[in-house]
Amino acid sequence: MSELTTPYAHGTPAWVEQLTTDLKATKDFYRGLFGWDYETDGYTMALLRGKPVAGLREMPRDALFSVVWTTFLATDDVDESVDLTAEHGGTVLVPVFEMEGPGRGAIVADSTGASFGLWEAGTHIGAYVVNEPGAVVWNELAARDLDRAAEFYREVFDVEVESAPELGYTRFKVEDRAVGGAYAMTGAVPADIPPHWMTYFGVTDVEEAVARVVELGGIAVGEPTDSAFGRFATVGDPLGAPFRVLDVAAG
Repeated sequence: MSELTTPYAHGTPAWVEQLTTDLKATKDFYRGLFGWDYETDGYTMALLRGKPVAGLREMPRDALFSVVWTTFLATDDVDESVDLTAEHGGTVLVPVFEMEGPGRGAIVADSTGASFGLWEAGTHIGAYVVNEPGAVVWNELAARDLDRAAEFYREVFDVEVESAPELGYTRFKVEDRAVGGAYAMTGAVPADIPPHWMTYFGVTDVEEAVARVVELGGIAVGEPTDSAFGRFATVGDPLGAPFRVLDVAAG
């Protein structure tokens, strides 16, 4: 169990948000899967034990955007991070916006095309509960050009990039602590899957969670898999947003 009250360090994944075309269906699904409650005041906060763990926004059903979970990285200065993104080959997708009080943000893409958010905290630091069932436990970049992507995050956020060739995995570290991961998508991954950030939510039993996903109208993508970091599975919600569930029972 981990509850936070102070802003996330620069370069650390701090928040996840979904743009959905059916807010009610999305809320019902995640309530049934993770036990989330909700607080809505122009913006929907998903709550675990009364504390924010994720955000939801509704977009028109004919929107051109796919329904996905977006990872937001903490920044000490969103304007500077936007400038550095452009300077190092990234793209600004949504310019800096201000939510009076909570903070300031932007949506960008890295130099390989993976989109993510930036968040400069005001009164809202991001997720207040992490690393437990029903909360975000990990954020991971799937890249077509891992070296190029790693260089981007090193230059823009000054993160330490630590490679583990024996695992085929790279970790991003802030203040000597692993805050996210990355791997290279190989030829086994369909070419039409673009670079992206993936959100992992904690569960106590992966098989039970996958069965519950399907029961609630979502989809299972492949079978549960054991990894060096724990047992996980890739699933999708009823609106098509992919995410992963990771067994954190032992932790």
